[in-house]
Amino acid sequence: MHASHDPAAPAADAILFDDFLKVDIRVGTVVSAEPFPEARQPAYKLLIDFGPAIGCRKSSARITDRYDLADLPGRQVAAVVNFPPRQIGKFMSQVLTLGFADSQGAVVLFAPDQPVPNGSRLF
Repeated sequence: MHASHDPAAPAADAILFDDFLKVDIRVGTVVSAEPFPEARQPAYKLLIDFGPAIGCRKSSARITDRYDLADLPGRQVAAVVNFPPRQIGKFMSQVLTLGFADSQGAVVLFAPDQPVPNGSRLF
């Protein structure tokens, strides 16, 4: 899925600013989080509210190493909202929740450090 998690990896090939604008990254608030025992790799099923224009969307997120289910509702996260839905087992993931790998390879969620309106777009 990813080119490299290595922080020492070189930067990816250059893209045009218009290419960046095609990726719609928005902030939403986790409404609910559930276990996803059928996933091949440990993951949670998230329902994320991206505000009135986009609404609530589902996401499969491999964040079990750093996050407890009970701590996720109410938390803001960033996600790509304009990728096509992806079937993961019996679950249809509608957005890609974003994060970075820590030094052990566990995913740390990418989110604003202060509350922002749901649906806010990254720029």
